[in-house]
Amino acid sequence: MATSTLNPSEMAGAAPREVAWGRVRPGRRIADRTLKVGCTLFTVIGVFALGWILAMLLVRGLSALTPAIFVNITPGPGTTGGGLANAMLGSLILTGIGILVATPIGVLAGTYLAEYARTSKLAALVRFINDLLLSAPSILIGLFVYALFVAPFGGYSGWAGSIALAIIAIPVIVRTTEDMLRLVPNGLREAAAALGAPHSKVITLVTWRAARSGIVTGIILAMARIAGETAPLLFTALNNNFWFSPTLSGGVSNLPVTIYQFALSPYGNWQELAWAGALIITATILVLSVVARVLIRKEAAR
Repeated sequence: MATSTLNPSEMAGAAPREVAWGRVRPGRRIADRTLKVGCTLFTVIGVFALGWILAMLLVRGLSALTPAIFVNITPGPGTTGGGLANAMLGSLILTGIGILVATPIGVLAGTYLAEYARTSKLAALVRFINDLLLSAPSILIGLFVYALFVAPFGGYSGWAGSIALAIIAIPVIVRTTEDMLRLVPNGLREAAAALGAPHSKVITLVTWRAARSGIVTGIILAMARIAGETAPLLFTALNNNFWFSPTLSGGVSNLPVTIYQFALSPYGNWQELAWAGALIITATILVLSVVARVLIRKEAAR
């Protein structure tokens, strides 16, 4: 028969511990199973709701999607036919200008936070403001731009809409750029500095190149973030049923506001175009998100 190797003092202390564990373990098992069941249940509910929305969007959107949508402009009230060509082109221009404005500001600000002022008080303040902008409702940004660039000039414009979208995109690019640059090993910076390269050359030729995939990913995510924004455009670029002016003055047709207005209209033709536009913009955001994830995986593999 095997004998115990515990000494009397250890044997005396084993019983209370076993009793304590016997009292705790059933409660822990119940809590663990309850949490697991709750997480699974709410995950199923979320997936079901999302799948229902996507299925309805596919059914209604594909049935309304025709080649004419990509070549014709939006129709007038009570008419038939028409398309979304002017709205799609207007959205591309507003989003493109917004990204062109936001990219240099966001990349340079993120570089400053990661390379020059990691622990300074100014950097902490900038990060705090950036976090506020990340979580700020887009409608507030639209009202802010309306007060500065629409009301004083007496009219809506595509420039105001692009500025609103740029303000929404900047915090995303700043955060992503800073995070990606922080992932670059300090050994690369030290090796470049040891060769006599100034700090500016270290940043442009070493750290930016090492983190370029992550930085581009942040820009793509920011583009996906602003591509479907409606609220800020309602206060800045508004909408119209025609092609945009070369000066971007007056209302500029765009896809999010067109979907919003057509979906609330009593005209069947407009409602069908709204479903088709929703499918187009969802597919666009999906493609941008997939591209961003692919780039993130490549960056992680490096």
